[in-house]
Amino acid sequence: MAVPLIETFNLESFQSPIQEALADFRRSGLIARIWKKDSTVWAEKDEEISNRLGWLEAPERMAGALPEIGRFVEEVRQAGYTHALLLGMGGSSLAPEVFGKVFGTAKGFLQLKVLDSTDPEAVLGFKNSLPLEKTLFIVSSKSGTTLETDSFLNFFYTMAADAVGKARAGAQFAAITDPGTRLEKISRSLEFRRSFSGDPDIGGRFSVLSPFGLVPAALIGMDISLLLQQGQKAARLCRNSSLPDNPGASLGLLLGVLAQAGKDKATFLISPRMESFGAWVEQLLAESTGKDGRGILPIVKEHEFVPDKLGQDRVFVAIQLAEDRTYEPVVGLLKQAGRPLVVMALDDLYELGSQFFLWEMATAVAGHVLRINPFDQPNVAASKKKTEALLNIYKERGRFADGKPDFDGPDFALYSDAPATSMEEGLGRFLRNARAGNYLVIQAFLPPKPEIDAAVQKLTAKLRSKTWLAVTSEFGPRFLHSTGQLHKGDAGNGLFIQLTAEDKIDVPVPDEPGSRSSFCSFSILKQAQARGDREALRERGRRIIGIHFKTDVLDGLKKLNSLIN
Repeated sequence: MAVPLIETFNLESFQSPIQEALADFRRSGLIARIWKKDSTVWAEKDEEISNRLGWLEAPERMAGALPEIGRFVEEVRQAGYTHALLLGMGGSSLAPEVFGKVFGTAKGFLQLKVLDSTDPEAVLGFKNSLPLEKTLFIVSSKSGTTLETDSFLNFFYTMAADAVGKARAGAQFAAITDPGTRLEKISRSLEFRRSFSGDPDIGGRFSVLSPFGLVPAALIGMDISLLLQQGQKAARLCRNSSLPDNPGASLGLLLGVLAQAGKDKATFLISPRMESFGAWVEQLLAESTGKDGRGILPIVKEHEFVPDKLGQDRVFVAIQLAEDRTYEPVVGLLKQAGRPLVVMALDDLYELGSQFFLWEMATAVAGHVLRINPFDQPNVAASKKKTEALLNIYKERGRFADGKPDFDGPDFALYSDAPATSMEEGLGRFLRNARAGNYLVIQAFLPPKPEIDAAVQKLTAKLRSKTWLAVTSEFGPRFLHSTGQLHKGDAGNGLFIQLTAEDKIDVPVPDEPGSRSSFCSFSILKQAQARGDREALRERGRRIIGIHFKTDVLDGLKKLNSLIN
């Protein structure tokens, strides 16, 4: 197995800026500076940069941790655990989700599920479907203070303590967190079975080839040594100072230059077998580049490709298994249509190990080209603060302040910036704000169920056919830890449709692990996150409407779809 080669097509009209960027790389010795962890590659002030570059050595360094991880996996297998539920968000959850979906579970290993939603149906779905006494709970958070992960821990530890007693409950938990965090302290006080230390010099979205990705991968029986070997091969190539021989830097340069030229939407065509890789690369690109008025929007769920209908603001990236022909006709059409195109073929699924590193290097280099710091996430923090402020208000008053809708009908309530006599009028007025180069986002703070996802995808396709803009859809709150940064940090090209609904069921969030007291529920937490993000978007001058379903969600989505003509 080798690191996938990168083929490019239809870049002739961009040769001048590409050559300028290449000359800059040679003059500045950029690749050597990156490997020396020179923060001035990205900014004059070293703020959250040089202490975020540990991912460069992670493939080599983590080889020494494999025996400990292996012993842990054998220990939990011998203890009779058959399932694992990872509790995390963003960088702590997306890579494990990729591994579980792409590789499945090897015989005799643990079935892995990932909870990264505060929707009460999602939480209760795992509570009711998993065999409690045979389930290992993995609490994963780099900061050790992630609000959602804390809530998951409080809920499931309390549930386990009720079922097996506090003396035994801790043995069903393991933590993955950075040294010295609050979560690490909790893991000791509650006597977790194990606590794995992350590298504090690696940011969350760059942490896949560290314990945050490798421990869950090992639990499902993956060969994490082979995965690391692929990462090591990619890392060696990415040390080359000559960019044609450095696939990660070459990819980053192209993405950065094309974004500067207006091709700031990267549309991915990924083989169905590894389609979930798209969610990981989506977070990496969006959260890293979407700031200071610049950014690259990843589009990872698009399945309708009509080159002459799609806007001229795109670059296409095909990542295919060598034997897969799913997107071969589309790639041919894109070549013929003269669209900028990057193609990579993987011989084996374990070559995802090289993809992880290639995209990390590409993102770092694209950040340099775009003159931004790819390692911070200032607007994610801003949205979190608004959520916390709303929760404090709820704690004091027992309710949120009710905003008056601009339209209030039997099926929908519409929250926009002007009164409307109907939902159709309000939605139509909002969509008429769209311009070439804009994009639409459906933010679904709804139960993340397959049938609801399918209905949201139909709505996405309808909006794309009406506007022929790039349209993405995200489930809240998970997107807050990924594309949420780009939504608030880019040049303001997004139009946002936030979907909410009354929760049919709810469950309290214990104030502490094992506590009987609770000031809020998962539904209240989700409401605070939706309201907080809407406030944060409005504060940034973004165009957003809120649509609240007052009846059945699937029926509401169907009716909303019918209003788009």
